[in-house]
Amino acid sequence: MALLHTFKGGVHPLQKIHEGKRYSEHVAIKAAKVPSVLMVPMSQHIGAPCKPVVKKGDTVKMYQLIGEAAGFVSAPIHSPVSGKIKDVKKMMHMSGKEVETIIIENDFKDEIDENVKPYGTIDDLTPEQLKDISLKAGLVGMGGATFPTHVKLSPPKDTHCDTVILNGAECEPFLTADHRLMLEMPELVVKGLYAFKKLLGAERGIIGIEQNKMDAYEVIKKACEPYDGIGVELIKTKYPQGAEKQLIEALTGRQVPSGGLPIAVGIVVSNVGTAATFAQAIETGKPLVERIVTVTGAVNEPSNLLARVGTTFQDMIDQCGGFKGEPVKIISGGPMMGMSIFDPEITTVGKGTSGILVLDKQLANTEKETACIRCGRCATVCPVGLLPLTINAFSIKGMYDKCDEYKAMDCIECGSCSFICPAKRNLAQSIRVAKKQILQIRKNKK
Repeated sequence: MALLHTFKGGVHPLQKIHEGKRYSEHVAIKAAKVPSVLMVPMSQHIGAPCKPVVKKGDTVKMYQLIGEAAGFVSAPIHSPVSGKIKDVKKMMHMSGKEVETIIIENDFKDEIDENVKPYGTIDDLTPEQLKDISLKAGLVGMGGATFPTHVKLSPPKDTHCDTVILNGAECEPFLTADHRLMLEMPELVVKGLYAFKKLLGAERGIIGIEQNKMDAYEVIKKACEPYDGIGVELIKTKYPQGAEKQLIEALTGRQVPSGGLPIAVGIVVSNVGTAATFAQAIETGKPLVERIVTVTGAVNEPSNLLARVGTTFQDMIDQCGGFKGEPVKIISGGPMMGMSIFDPEITTVGKGTSGILVLDKQLANTEKETACIRCGRCATVCPVGLLPLTINAFSIKGMYDKCDEYKAMDCIECGSCSFICPAKRNLAQSIRVAKKQILQIRKNKK
């Protein structure tokens, strides 16, 4: 067996919840039913929300631009169907904010915009052309971070990327979308990595896959054979193995400095889903308007659905046979880093929606928060080496300057501290609050 790579710290949530991935890991990807009405929010990425370029009453074609990037750190949004613009208005987003949303009435013709055409082969395209394709396709990090890909592919001039890493760890419990992608579309994943490698002028490309996905490891390994300088590495099954800095440490031994980006150590990291979508955009011209979503947990038929952006969570759950029992919580993403949503009727699939997890009373296993017993387990498992219990105490008291002093901004919000805490302290949540307050304080000072 290949050498297993890992990082310091981390937890093993899969052991506690009996491998939640078993619900859907053997379920092949299938196309989700496209609804009659789709609600497409203009904020599906980190950075400035898009500006709508269509209005109520307009007719649109599939893949047509409907949201224009409003800055460098932004990504355009395209229509997932052909049809008529029913409305353009502000609607509540899962983030808790009102976001400009384009409501499209589907005509079920899927008439493609005539401007969308294949770009050619990767070898025939220049690095600048490849970067332009990533921008025009509206690519973002599809592992959940949703950072605009063209920004990540524009490193500072005084830096050099020698290694591109694709994250195939999918360490979040329950989620299997990336696993199925690697099994069913390995060539697209590797082609996308090859395109990234050429664009950045990198010497090597690595795909990191956790040891609980040996079938995907073997398939991807075979797909890598025709390419020089591209390979796959097996990494230990541990959470958060898929976090950017932890993946870099595990595969290369390099440590990204506090407050720094991976390019500081000559590395760019992307998700396997982003790479596959990039390859598809090059080959067909198709922008990012659909993605694989794992719908799992307390549903009758856990599935991996290829869903159009703008499909409601309720539509997705209904396609999986509806709720199994009484739902206590619905999460966008996984149980560790996902976001609890308030209404599945208006929350829609976005570019970063990796999963829809329904928890019943048994799966939620809610326990009351009690006093900290000073055991130090949170500090032991923190993959960044922070003192979560200390930051938590300062955050509760509103002492955000002290939170900043204890490097709260380095927190990757993985939730390992909250998971391991015997007192069930809401450590990750309080640190998340502190980070927002620190950013606001810095903004006010400017």
